[in-house]
Amino acid sequence: MSTLEQIEAAILKLPASDYQKLVQWLLDLDYQRWSEQLEQDIIGGKLDTLAQEALADFEAGQYRAI
Repeated sequence: MSTLEQIEAAILKLPASDYQKLVQWLLDLDYQRWSEQLEQDIIGGKLDTLAQEALADFEAGQYRAI
């Protein structure tokens, strides 16, 4: 049995309150990692082209209010 399979089996045995805590922890961790990756992408200039296109569209009046 792999470590992942062991983790999955252990999760299935958790009481509901511990399961909810785990779910929240995973969601928080996922958000934190996503945020860190986005920050690195911004610093690395990976979003510059998208930002320039969005600004050009806005300045040309090609947008809609949300």
